[in-house]
Amino acid sequence: MQETATRRGELERDLRAALREDEIEVHYQPQVDARTGAFVGAEALARWRHPERGVVSPGVFIPLAEETGLIGEIGERVLRIACAEAVHWPDGTSLAVNLSAIQHGDANLLQKVSRVLAETGFYAQRLELEVTETALLGDDERTYDNLHRLRKLGIRVSLDDFGTGFSSLSHLRRFPFDKIKIDQSFVRRIPTDADSVAIVQAVTALARKLRMRVTIEGVETAEQRAFARREGCDQIQGYLISRPIPSDEVRTFMTAVSDLPRSA
Repeated sequence: MQETATRRGELERDLRAALREDEIEVHYQPQVDARTGAFVGAEALARWRHPERGVVSPGVFIPLAEETGLIGEIGERVLRIACAEAVHWPDGTSLAVNLSAIQHGDANLLQKVSRVLAETGFYAQRLELEVTETALLGDDERTYDNLHRLRKLGIRVSLDDFGTGFSSLSHLRRFPFDKIKIDQSFVRRIPTDADSVAIVQAVTALARKLRMRVTIEGVETAEQRAFARREGCDQIQGYLISRPIPSDEVRTFMTAVSDLPRSA
């Protein structure tokens, strides 16, 4: 226990130093149109390349950042870096950025996001902020007020990891999300697992009734991609399309995809 506490303390110290030394990077996982395969945008993801430890897994440093309160600073930094990058992407493409529970409960969230948009010149209508079901469990009025204010600004709001939290349908009733992202835990079992197939079909049909778009995450096989297209999902994201990649590779990816023939 003492060794664990010591390692955690060292990692926290290094994470604070990483923020001071700009060691936090942003990679982007492309999203494509499920029907045509055209590049439609990307999700920004924080990455930490430690000078001695090497690449530190997000599964390690993100929970630590949440526990120590550093996630707000990391989130704002990722938003600023990503918006500055995405302003160079083609018109009509979007940028998705995750909001932590600490961020979307922040009384100054609207001002912070507005400031980043003004500084980078990125259009609010091209920004998509993602919130998770688990982050909404507190049912905080400030959270929903922030989401409504952001949406009035023109920013789209997505419900991420749909189906993995609690009271999913109550969230959909309370807030008009622009998009639902189906969690990869369901996707990795399709099309062979009947229950997973039924869940994805039901979520897609529900989203269509509620006039929400659907992104299916974790697509790794051609069969999963064909299923998503057949069921009417709007966008695809996953290793079959691309792993999270640095900004220069995103621009190469966009060019390569634009040169491919479109599916009928």
